[in-house]
Amino acid sequence: MHCKDIQQQLKKFETTCRNLNLKVTHQRLEIFHQLLLADDHPTAEILHSRLAESLPTLSLDTVYRTLTTYEKHNLIRRIETKESHARYEIATTLHHHFICDDCGQVKDFFWPDFDTMPAPGTVAELGQIRRKNAVIHGICPECSKHNSE
Repeated sequence: MHCKDIQQQLKKFETTCRNLNLKVTHQRLEIFHQLLLADDHPTAEILHSRLAESLPTLSLDTVYRTLTTYEKHNLIRRIETKESHARYEIATTLHHHFICDDCGQVKDFFWPDFDTMPAPGTVAELGQIRRKNAVIHGICPECSKHNSE
């Protein structure tokens, strides 16, 4: 993401927080900023370690609570992995995820046919659909290559 895009996203984030009556603290801004920079869907622990130098007083608990608040207000999305370590992202475009069962790497992919396909009729009986998301598990090329050696 380019610097100008990041600045626009941060400004939009601040406005959204104020509209939601959420305090805009330096720590909250830095956590969101770090998520904007990330392309690897980091865990709370990874975010905490990336911010440790610039925010030495930031606790892991604060990172968890902040991510929970962001998720509650649909500012970020959580991706559940098989290791039960949630990973986080700021979803700016509609996309889905491929998770490698060996290394745990999470990669984005696009699936326009899935996005436009109607859900089965029985889903409507379960409740109102807000969004659809596909998560596909498999083995990434790097792990496949390593496993075949």
